[in-house]
Amino acid sequence: MKRIIFENALLPSGWAKNVCLELDDAGEILKVTPDYDGAKVDDSEKMSGYALPAMNNVHSHAFQRAMAGLAEYSTSASDSFWTWRDIMYRFAGKISAVDLEAIASQLYLEMLKAGYASVAEFHYLHHDQGRNDTMSHSIMAAADKTRIGLCHLPVLYMASGFGGAPLNARQQRFGHSLDDYQALLEKLSSSISHNSNQHLGMAFHSLRAVPEYALKECLNNNPVSGPVHIHISEQIQEVNDCVSWSGKRPVEWLYDRADVNERWCLIHATHLNDDEINMIARSGAVAGLCPTTEANLGDGLFPLKNYLDQGGDIAIGSDSHISVSVIEELRLLEYGQRLESRQRNIAVSDDEIHTGSNLYNLTLRGGAKASGFNNGMIDVGKRADIIVLDERSPLLVGTPDNSIIDRFIFSGNQNPIKHVMVAGDWLIRDYKHADEQQILADFSGVMMALKKLLD
Repeated sequence: MKRIIFENALLPSGWAKNVCLELDDAGEILKVTPDYDGAKVDDSEKMSGYALPAMNNVHSHAFQRAMAGLAEYSTSASDSFWTWRDIMYRFAGKISAVDLEAIASQLYLEMLKAGYASVAEFHYLHHDQGRNDTMSHSIMAAADKTRIGLCHLPVLYMASGFGGAPLNARQQRFGHSLDDYQALLEKLSSSISHNSNQHLGMAFHSLRAVPEYALKECLNNNPVSGPVHIHISEQIQEVNDCVSWSGKRPVEWLYDRADVNERWCLIHATHLNDDEINMIARSGAVAGLCPTTEANLGDGLFPLKNYLDQGGDIAIGSDSHISVSVIEELRLLEYGQRLESRQRNIAVSDDEIHTGSNLYNLTLRGGAKASGFNNGMIDVGKRADIIVLDERSPLLVGTPDNSIIDRFIFSGNQNPIKHVMVAGDWLIRDYKHADEQQILADFSGVMMALKKLLD
């Protein structure tokens, strides 16, 4: 058993002083004692600063970390998501399994430092060396190396457009037949089962990429009990194409044909009408929002206030990794709403008038659901996934307790996350990971090699 005393910790009831946590060998919280009397006399580990639950990153394409910032030039007078996608295809064709492990390791290290305890890897860069599972094993190895929690989401990708249009040449690497995809899930389910820090879900790339029969077959017959994720309603063109094809908007079409429930995470869901907002909120599904990527690609703004007013659950992800920052995702989520409404403090509630605190708590709850990890609170029975903010950071010094998270999110661009614990183990201590020098060296070597290929 491990005992840790936090000078300040955010409990479900609010901030508390001298909080003693007792953890079992698996990193689960056995006991929480605020105002612990033995804080000055026993030999427990003592941590200064502000301890709060770590976040789950619910949407990642790890290979895109290697191309972050490389699509910021004009290719036409009407640059859009679709022109960015052409650059992504070119890049994806160059990455090997060895490359992917180095890229993902660097990314996952950055996620830990940013305050993420886990990542839901929406993995569609398949096929290397004649196998369809090699790239998945690279992702799993990178998570092992950094020790971040992993919800691995192999992606079914079968078509290039609504109605089952065949994959084009640049999409072939992403594609599977239905039988091959189900066989991949079987193989990965067996190989990941021994790892308590990793589990398996499944993902459908999008409605345009997965025919109806395949979606239904996977939902009815597969070995996976973890989360189900899908890209949906990210772009206006996607919505219009779906209506032209089916007479339904994407969320409407999906809810007509699948039992969408708390197991689901709908990624982006940017363009929703009122009926779709109600559908998602009532179903218990999570809207997986990626504000920095959505801004970078010009996707649009999620209808946050209407959705939260209906009791909808949200989570955040870093998606294309043009930013890997809990702070920036939450800040931009709120600021986008302010720019659109020309008002302030949009993401508040009657129960929580502090915008930062409310956003953080909402995304903790939704992130735990969408990632399948038993975390999101410092409480008995939860996994000890915890970050500690540096009380000496100029962002936080002199801050009242009820404004700690507000300042963490809305004050400056320094990272005040000093320590990060995952499943009861400190992975970031004093801002450092034990293996970060080697991880950076491996990543640098891959990037220099890719630069030569892409010049």
